[in-house]
Amino acid sequence: MSSDDEALIDSAIFQEPPGYYPPPKLATFESRILQSGEGLRLRLVGHNPLWGHHLWNGAQVVTDYLYDHKESLVRGRDILELGAGAGLPSIAAAIWGAKNVVMTDYPDEDLVENMMINVDAATDVFPSSSSIIAVQGHVWGADAEPLLANLPSGRRGFDTLVLADLLFNHSQHAALVSTIQATLSRSPDAKALVFFTPYTPWKFDIDMAFFDLARLGGFEVNQVVKRIMDKVMFKDDRGDELLRRTVFGYELSWNDLDV
Repeated sequence: MSSDDEALIDSAIFQEPPGYYPPPKLATFESRILQSGEGLRLRLVGHNPLWGHHLWNGAQVVTDYLYDHKESLVRGRDILELGAGAGLPSIAAAIWGAKNVVMTDYPDEDLVENMMINVDAATDVFPSSSSIIAVQGHVWGADAEPLLANLPSGRRGFDTLVLADLLFNHSQHAALVSTIQATLSRSPDAKALVFFTPYTPWKFDIDMAFFDLARLGGFEVNQVVKRIMDKVMFKDDRGDELLRRTVFGYELSWNDLDV
């Protein structure tokens, strides 16, 4: 037997049969009608270990909150979203007259590509005087200069930050606070919106510990929303159902500015 024949036999022994691995999950789509009437069809990655394949309750509720306060939180402002996933709040802010929008998530190729697809798909509903919307990968706690580079010359911070359903990443709380410190404009009217649902209710106190870190980091923390959704996102999960249906919303602002 030749060495080539032996190689063919070896490769056949270690080759998985057809269908051994499950096929990759395909992208899914969620349709949403904004409060202002525009329809969006958002693409979600088929599956992602970073949870980008869901349209989270926090993202939907913070989008409504932005609309309700668009004159003070959106119009003419520079906006940064962290952990954007499908990017619903960012796209809505661009439609509602933000000056600059930077949509970010972990620098995973599928996540970043998906954000770009959703921005492109929403182009038709952007106003003629559309804001500038950029898509970037960003690791929380990393150098913020690439994010700040999207701002007009002379600006050193964003007016509004959006963090929707990120607090279940308990090990990343300090990194999130660090990024807020590095990117939120040091202005009395600058706000970081932190909206979340306690999807693991038995860890609710750990979720809330984020705000203790935020206070230590120089921020005033105010609760602005408590909305009970019609149903839970994950029906087979355990724990208090009411908590798993509840979205809590907080505003962070600097508490150490000279007024």
